[in-house]
Amino acid sequence: EVAHGRVAMLAVIGFLVGEAVEGSSFLFDAQIAGPAITHPGQIPDGWDALIVTMIGAAEAQRAQIGWVDPANASYDQPGLLRDDYYPGDIGFDPLGIRPTDQEELDLMITKELQNGRLAMLAAAGFLAQEAVDGLGIYEHFEVSMIESADFGL
Repeated sequence: EVAHGRVAMLAVIGFLVGEAVEGSSFLFDAQIAGPAITHPGQIPDGWDALIVTMIGAAEAQRAQIGWVDPANASYDQPGLLRDDYYPGDIGFDPLGIRPTDQEELDLMITKELQNGRLAMLAAAGFLAQEAVDGLGIYEHFEVSMIESADFGL
């Protein structure tokens, strides 16, 4: 759940930033446009292979950190986690914000889980809304503001 929450938090930011910089980004000659759910199909050939390779490398590193080597695990316990591994904790803390006190760490983990759950709902809502009518997230804000002004809401 921690990993999915982190991905969802990044997805929400990606939806908003991707649509906000549309046409003004230095990436891909600013040719990617429209709702965020259509952006992956507009990325030039070859980039998807690079993205999949990067994700695969990150997952392989996470597996080496978190799981017991299959050669050292018994046959009836495949996928055995290391005793000192917390799911999602790969030792990446470049800013040094991880609390040393266990109580503070538990509170931070709880906050991360709650924010991740909210982000999963938000990302699902973004996906559903864009799939239904083909408008981007910011376009929905503009349309609702115009409708509110027209109807005096």
